[in-house]
Amino acid sequence: MSTFLGSLWWMLVALGVLVTFHEFGHFWVARRCGVKVLRFSIGFGRPLWTRHGKDGTEYVVAALPLGGYVRMLDEREDHVPAHQLEQAFNRKPVLQRMAIVAAGPLANLLLAFALLWAMLVIGRPDYAPVVGKAAGIAADAGLRTGDRILAVGERETPTWSEAGMALTVAVLDRQPVAVRVRRADGVESTRTLALDRLPAQVDEMRAIEATGLVARHQLRPAVVGSVREGSPAWGVLAEGDRITAVDAATIAGFDDIAPAVAALAARGGPGMVEIDRDGTRLALELTPVRLDIGNGTSIWAIGITNAQAGVPKTDAVLRMGPLAAIPGAFRETGFQIKQLYELVGRAFAGKVSVQNTVAGPLTIAKAANDFASRGTAWFLNFLALLSVSLALINLLPIPVLDGGHLLYYLIELARGRPLGERAMAAGQYLGLALVAGLMGLAFYNDILHLVS
Repeated sequence: MSTFLGSLWWMLVALGVLVTFHEFGHFWVARRCGVKVLRFSIGFGRPLWTRHGKDGTEYVVAALPLGGYVRMLDEREDHVPAHQLEQAFNRKPVLQRMAIVAAGPLANLLLAFALLWAMLVIGRPDYAPVVGKAAGIAADAGLRTGDRILAVGERETPTWSEAGMALTVAVLDRQPVAVRVRRADGVESTRTLALDRLPAQVDEMRAIEATGLVARHQLRPAVVGSVREGSPAWGVLAEGDRITAVDAATIAGFDDIAPAVAALAARGGPGMVEIDRDGTRLALELTPVRLDIGNGTSIWAIGITNAQAGVPKTDAVLRMGPLAAIPGAFRETGFQIKQLYELVGRAFAGKVSVQNTVAGPLTIAKAANDFASRGTAWFLNFLALLSVSLALINLLPIPVLDGGHLLYYLIELARGRPLGERAMAAGQYLGLALVAGLMGLAFYNDILHLVS
């Protein structure tokens, strides 16, 4: 399946699941409150599939899948026969109307919990939260190659994904954060990253890089791909050799070789290069020379290139038993809710770019395809995050959204009577303008991402 078709398919799957659960929340509570539901529609526009249920509800799948709605019997929208007045939405007590409106976002939160529970039970393949390289602020804090990150602040980090998210959030807040680590010798300690020393402008997409941390799986493996004929390594090193040290300097990744070779050249004389060759440890003597790399430039080198490496294999799994996954999914749902609310606050405060905060359908489609390609557990994780996002967006106090209707009903509770029609109409127009602006921003961000 092509990337385009895959993205389109998985976006339709994601939106179909989320919208169906959201609208079913409204539908289920409305029926329990005695409201007659006229239509349950997934999507907008021309109906592609229609069925009339025995309950009198018309079930529809429409052409435009970017949403859905539940149409209820309501005197404000159409004439209601006298014998059906008690089934009209507008005749129900305000608390029942609030329950019906709030049921949609609540259904999405419950769905997110269920998806995260399933993800934890299935097991999400990931990378171990092990430091591959530490420089800058991370090195100043005492973090070293081989340290396993156990927690960032109050966030436990069983895999690199949790560690990366917690570190990114800490960087955005520019506050010192405690990092609990287990060193290679098994000793646990707590280090403090002085993130308040970061410059004012840090690209949130490269937040972790700003700390100087590089994960172990992100390093290019120090494996020899080829040896230049006539170079110091010719006849000494071979394709597939893994370099572990140069002149007693530990090599964690291929990028560590050049500075170690330059340091050896500055010292003068030959040095020992330690390698792993098919499981056998060897120490071989080499003397760096200056090699021409073009454009009149030369560097100290031993004459090797890096082996072409694909995507590194995962070396960790986030998995829990069915019972342990219940509180685990509850905690993760709460964490996602907290992070999304704080992300909106950071956007308003100017701490993060709106370009990276508001995503449109094109970005969602690409993300859906990317997560689906990683496996079932990752796609469930993505669906859960999307479901939480849909719930929180709908709870914003913007007229035309669920949160706007809840605001109207709260005002009605406080005043003892509903708002006037003119005030509600003005609010609806304002809400439509805000939603249209938000959608326009989302599409604009999509186009920027495509261009970049």
